[in-house]
Amino acid sequence: MSEVKKEVLSLASGQRSVEKWTLRSKSVSVEIISLGCVITAIKTPDRKGQSADIVLGFDDLESYLTNPRYFGALVGRVANRIAKGQFVIEGKVYKLAINNGPNSLHGGIRGFDKAVWSSEAVPNGVRLSHTSSDGDEGYPGNLKAAVTYTLEENTLSIQYCAQTDQTTPINLTNHSYFNLAGQGASDIYDHEVSITADSYLPVDDNMIPTEWCIRGQGVFWR
Repeated sequence: MSEVKKEVLSLASGQRSVEKWTLRSKSVSVEIISLGCVITAIKTPDRKGQSADIVLGFDDLESYLTNPRYFGALVGRVANRIAKGQFVIEGKVYKLAINNGPNSLHGGIRGFDKAVWSSEAVPNGVRLSHTSSDGDEGYPGNLKAAVTYTLEENTLSIQYCAQTDQTTPINLTNHSYFNLAGQGASDIYDHEVSITADSYLPVDDNMIPTEWCIRGQGVFWR
């Protein structure tokens, strides 16, 4: 079993308080704040037993209010870019908040990364939830979203859930930047990554997905 600890942090700006959760197993500790569901730290030993924080972030809480690089945050309603900030559902055009050139990125100007989520302890972790109202950043439907972080031994798992009363795009993800040499190390050019996946997402010069398909029960860009 992992230790799950909560503390309440106050923002100097006088805005509502933020909860910080620490998940700790024998070898790994993970720190998460309720502002944007941000993973602020993952501390783990390397092969030599030297411990380091392997995700990038800020040293102060206030910087996460803007967080222009989305360090560690949950991004949505839709991660990635939506071309020209609009889409069509059942013949109706929905226009979104524009925040990336002509496009909408990571949910818009005040996406899920800017919200303070409700949180509660669960076995080995924490569950955070947020309600996005109909019309939020231009998206249709009232949407209830939740994310659960659990730490079991040396494995951190993230599970997403969303419910809505109208047809709407939803694509949630975590936006952590990793440096396995530890935060503050010079670069990651000698790192190797292996991803087990059936496909990948081609994009054009503006980072817009180039085509989409329907697979199983969902719609996927590819």
